[in-house]
Amino acid sequence: MVSTRIHNRKSMKETRRHLRHSLTPAEATLWKALQGSKLAGKKFRRQHSIGKYVVDFYCPECKLAVELDGEKHFNSIASEHDLRRTEFLSRYSIRVLRFENRTAFEHPEGVLEAITRHLTVPRPPPNPLLN
Repeated sequence: MVSTRIHNRKSMKETRRHLRHSLTPAEATLWKALQGSKLAGKKFRRQHSIGKYVVDFYCPECKLAVELDGEKHFNSIASEHDLRRTEFLSRYSIRVLRFENRTAFEHPEGVLEAITRHLTVPRPPPNPLLN
């Protein structure tokens, strides 16, 4: 039987652990605001793997991934990788919010407000058999 598990696969455990222990300063700052269901009562996970990708923060209830991007994301190769990642996640109805690291430091209230606006519980897709 082929496994269809895409969240936090065992094969990604060490990668996730390493990333959790080496958060960027921007990730550490945002994590303080998200951990413990502090933002709108929603639980977030940090360095959560989905398929072969690891997202910075993930709210499973709302199917929302939050990414903080540093300078290494601002070139054509990284942009293409980010686009492929977003396309993959969207196939599972996961929405992705991206912020620059600098924005997380300079406008943390704005980042949290933007995340809060996207914290809606996704509706299941309509069942065509019921129409």
